[in-house]
Amino acid sequence: MLSNLEQQPADALLALIKLHNADTRLDKIDLGVGVYRTGQGETPVFGAIKAAEKKLVETQDSKAYLGPEGDMGFVEALVPYIFGDSAPSLDGRIDGMQTPGGTGSLRLALAMAKRSGATRIVIGKPSWPNHPQICRDLGLDIVEFNHAAPDGTADMEGIRQAIANGQEGDVLMLHGCCHNPTGIDYARSEWDEISALLADSPMLPLIDLAYQGLGNGMEEDAYGLRRVLGSVPQALICYSCDKNFGLYRDRVGALYVMMEQAGQLAPVMSNAHALARANWSQPPDHGAAAVRLILEDKALTAQWLDELDQMRERMRQVRQTLAAAGRAGSVDLTPIGGQSGLFSIIPLTKEQVLEMREKHGVYMAGSGRINVAGLTMGNIDGFVGAIADVSG
Repeated sequence: MLSNLEQQPADALLALIKLHNADTRLDKIDLGVGVYRTGQGETPVFGAIKAAEKKLVETQDSKAYLGPEGDMGFVEALVPYIFGDSAPSLDGRIDGMQTPGGTGSLRLALAMAKRSGATRIVIGKPSWPNHPQICRDLGLDIVEFNHAAPDGTADMEGIRQAIANGQEGDVLMLHGCCHNPTGIDYARSEWDEISALLADSPMLPLIDLAYQGLGNGMEEDAYGLRRVLGSVPQALICYSCDKNFGLYRDRVGALYVMMEQAGQLAPVMSNAHALARANWSQPPDHGAAAVRLILEDKALTAQWLDELDQMRERMRQVRQTLAAAGRAGSVDLTPIGGQSGLFSIIPLTKEQVLEMREKHGVYMAGSGRINVAGLTMGNIDGFVGAIADVSG
């Protein structure tokens, strides 16, 4: 039977890693993989994580199963950072569970939505490539609207129309902050408008909050999510600690559900547990336990937030430097300064992206998406020069 399977195309970003590794040029630049890098090009383990892991090794007395819901201490410790003192959080209308990374949370949320009667996922284009891939694997139809305007800001008319066209069975997927791949986030006034429109819509919001703290700060990056949750009766929230705790390979995430009344949560979460049991049975515990230990310790929490501030500030400096360069050939880099998070899109053709790689050793996705953390004060001028060269 296995011979019936057809060859699948290699993941483009994973293929890019191999190409970069095989390149012997000393001045090559890797802007493909979405991980944070220091000014020295390293992806370090947080000092707060190291301290928490040491404590975990010294105090953990069992590796017994925790159940499909995972480490609920971890899940509950994140709640004030994600939801703040919003009414749904205080009224017991939100419950959650641990998942294997943000991707596990998305898979679980979309599977629950389908089991609940969802048929269509409405999503801004472009989006993270795994979003539509998961939807298609679950047999959910995808309806796209334009997310990014040509001037590097959010296309509000696109989402207005998407919500106006919303119907029963639709799930609206929103990036909570640090939009992947564009870096284009909604302003506070735009979130206010979106939340008001959703208050009168039958659509179920699904908010993917994968980069909290990497945009403008932990509180600031939760603004949109909290505004939406204050306006709708139900929502799904997918969360990742892989970026803001640097736990990429440990796969640390959570799924939260908000219902109109606290008493409605039990049957919903029972379905979430059942789906998790059928998918991965139990989530990995180590990374989530380390996060819990950090959030239970004031000193470790302060250390983690300080490290997160340093990450955010470095990416902000890179963005400001690119924006200050102005125009590189036919490409205007100015909008990058007003965008957030790890990613932005350089408007180059696939042919120009290939020329960037072959001629200048700059490795970036074919869409023009770059990981801004791959740029340093030592290579950023060369990058701008390469753009000017290929774009004329």
